[in-house]
Amino acid sequence: MSFFDFIPHRRFPEYYEICRRTGVLRYLPAKQREYGDSYFMEEYMSQYKKSYYEDEPNLRAMAKRRLANLAKLVPLTHQANLGPGERTPFPNQTLLEIGSAAGFFLDEARIAGYQTRGLELSPKEVEYSRNTLGLDVERRSVLSVEEGEWKESFSVVSAFFVIEHIQDIDGIWRRLRSWLKPGGYLYLAVPSSFGPSFETNPKEWFTTHPSDHFFDYSVHSLKKLLSILGFDVNYVRPMSYHSYRDLGLRGKLPEWLYRLYANQFAYGDTIELIARKRTH
Repeated sequence: MSFFDFIPHRRFPEYYEICRRTGVLRYLPAKQREYGDSYFMEEYMSQYKKSYYEDEPNLRAMAKRRLANLAKLVPLTHQANLGPGERTPFPNQTLLEIGSAAGFFLDEARIAGYQTRGLELSPKEVEYSRNTLGLDVERRSVLSVEEGEWKESFSVVSAFFVIEHIQDIDGIWRRLRSWLKPGGYLYLAVPSSFGPSFETNPKEWFTTHPSDHFFDYSVHSLKKLLSILGFDVNYVRPMSYHSYRDLGLRGKLPEWLYRLYANQFAYGDTIELIARKRTH
């Protein structure tokens, strides 16, 4: 049974179908691409004007921030027994990252005390994760892992700018749900259609839309979908503030007020979200 029921989008039927149950958008012109080493390095350089490895300090800082967000939610076992300088608040907590790249987030999670595992398609990044960082990372796609293949389930499953690339939307969401323990946390980062680009400048949105993004999410569609799947959203924030992209009234707000609004309503071209799987 599918979680989704897509019909033509009322405003943009040439670009989108929309799910009647959740509001998730399916991008009709999307095409599958090969996600090897060249894709990974070229896309990163194109977007950030530096190589992935040159950006390691920022990526590790972002990983620590994300782990701090989790620390506010995940039970801290034996926290009182930690000595000065010790950073292991998560004993017996397991974390899977889908699309783990070179492993910087996994490495910081391991330092924090998680037992970690990763899935990654780029051979170079898998080799670096294993041989340089000593991480448990497999070179395989998320859909190649059957739902019942892994006997263990995880305390945290994370995927940062990954799920929008996966054409089998039912397959990825079934796996995300089945791989989490009851009470476990799903941590996602995704491009968002509830942000200044799509909301106020759809022409630019479609002009720059990545050709390999099959689905577009928003805070609203994710909350509806996650509720259907048995999750409660605990945290959601924009990852970026681009008031200059906003051609509507919000773009005329003072920057501090724009950010206040963006944080309150998860209004941004990219967002991150943490949701907890219900225990019953």
